[in-house]
Amino acid sequence: MIRYAQLQTRKARVYFSNFAALVVAALGCVPAAAQAQQVTRADPAGSGPIVNALGWLQGTLLGNVATAVAVMAVAAVGFMMLTGRMNWRFGATVIIGCFVLFGAGAIVSGIQSAAG
Repeated sequence: MIRYAQLQTRKARVYFSNFAALVVAALGCVPAAAQAQQVTRADPAGSGPIVNALGWLQGTLLGNVATAVAVMAVAAVGFMMLTGRMNWRFGATVIIGCFVLFGAGAIVSGIQSAAG
């Protein structure tokens, strides 16, 4: 028979994993990979508003929104460590994800300088 505390712990883990999946899905929609490509031709006619909107969305998601989500993720990992329920793989994933998210420009420029 499952005790009430065990049930609440399972619910909290499910809610936290759902929140983490939502954050990963939201950050996966960021067009950060487009920064690594060089565009050699002009944009198609009539795409100015779309390009501007996507640029605004990228700036928003990589600015304050990404910083807030990263702070919440690191705080969640810290809280899990504090309560003794730390999943080390999840913690490492969060930390590496933060480094990749905020260091994407430096990573791409390093790869470009090494390639050519």
